[in-house]
Amino acid sequence: MTLATITQTRAPLSFVCRVDIEVRAPVACIWELLTDSKGIARWNSTVTLVEGEIREGGKLRIHVAGTDRVFTPKVSGVVEQERMTWTGGFMPLFKGVRTFELVPSDCGFVNFAMAERFSGLLLPFVQSSFPDFGSIFAQFATDLKREAERQAFSP
Repeated sequence: MTLATITQTRAPLSFVCRVDIEVRAPVACIWELLTDSKGIARWNSTVTLVEGEIREGGKLRIHVAGTDRVFTPKVSGVVEQERMTWTGGFMPLFKGVRTFELVPSDCGFVNFAMAERFSGLLLPFVQSSFPDFGSIFAQFATDLKREAERQAFSP
């Protein structure tokens, strides 16, 4: 089983966390899992509920597992079975931009990448309250891989 690879980059007014993982499942299966807001909490242990539609222009309410936090990003940049972006916050104070990307390979797997860039004038003051995004992103990617491969190889 391929493990998730985490990279993190810090700068004075930005922080980026990224996860990459190889998934042996059809890109359509992975995309369906990522965009099914009603079913996402069934396989994704990092959230308890996603309200709204994961589609271009959709507004979401994402309930984070183990906390009372609710994030409210807007979905944009949707290219079916390739990529999408979720954006929340308000510049210049604080903004989070999460991108999802699916890149099929000739070897029969799909590289799934998810990155989030936090930026803004308040970042230096709030960054110390951030959870460990590396472990959260690794869990998200591992959960996605497990479910996509289970569906792809189930009779």
